[in-house]
Amino acid sequence: MPDTIVFPDVVKLAVPLFIIAMLGEIGWIRLSGRGGRYETRDTLTSLLMGAGNVATGLVLGFVAYGYYTFLWQFAFFDLGVSVLVIVAAFLLDDLTYYWQHRLGHEVRWVWASHVNHHSSQHFNLSTALRQTWTGTFTGMMLLSTPMILLGFHPKVILFCNGINLVYQFWIHTEAIGKLPRWFEFIFNTPSHHRVHHGRNARYLDANYAGTLIIWDRMFGTFVPEQEDEPVDYGLVHNLGTFNPLRVAFHEWLGIFRDIAQPGLTLRQRLAYMFAAPGWSHDGSRDTSTQIKRKYVAANPDAAGKPGL
Repeated sequence: MPDTIVFPDVVKLAVPLFIIAMLGEIGWIRLSGRGGRYETRDTLTSLLMGAGNVATGLVLGFVAYGYYTFLWQFAFFDLGVSVLVIVAAFLLDDLTYYWQHRLGHEVRWVWASHVNHHSSQHFNLSTALRQTWTGTFTGMMLLSTPMILLGFHPKVILFCNGINLVYQFWIHTEAIGKLPRWFEFIFNTPSHHRVHHGRNARYLDANYAGTLIIWDRMFGTFVPEQEDEPVDYGLVHNLGTFNPLRVAFHEWLGIFRDIAQPGLTLRQRLAYMFAAPGWSHDGSRDTSTQIKRKYVAANPDAAGKPGL
């Protein structure tokens, strides 16, 4: 693929649309009295997190792109650029995103970066901007290795990343109910993503999709939004702060506090880094799996229902 080919920065181009959509959502909520709520301090925190994400991307973006371009010289093929190649790249990148996102909930080291996105107790379009400052340190860029070796140029992959990110903006809203069944079956939607942001036991660790919800259906992580159980947004243990520095780094600090405890074995220290969030050597905390089990034990009639 010629290095002179330039792909548009779709995220940058979409920023005006993000702003217009947020203003439209705020107007709709005020006029209709439904569709969620904006809280000034919460929204400001989300905007600061988004700005920090852009800043860290400018400073550290060379790490991922440097890795991709280094790896490109070892690619088995060069698939070039065509509509079919971009479509194939988008599908594979969306699948890669699913696993990156899933690991972000199942591995504490990755969760430490992703947790800030779930820290808001509101769910509106500003929540979509509450992005990580520390994603580079998780090593999730490694999951794109197979695509590059198969011949998808780094520029194509980054272009698909951008499209996926832009798509995910509009699904962070309560102003849109359930969409036609065929659309809900194939694509990620506000209904599906509301579930993903829920702290209810049944909604924990579900609906990891970026654009296509079919991955969750395939891998058994799909949970539909239940009419009889509204989504309670936020973390299992909410932070109780709007300080963006604490939002961005609290879980990293928690990891280092845990591994610094005296008397732990090497295995226990590593588990505090790479086991599921909520794991503890003494059983004093609960993982999402344990939370679900305890919920079912306390509510036997819920056993076998979606998410449980």
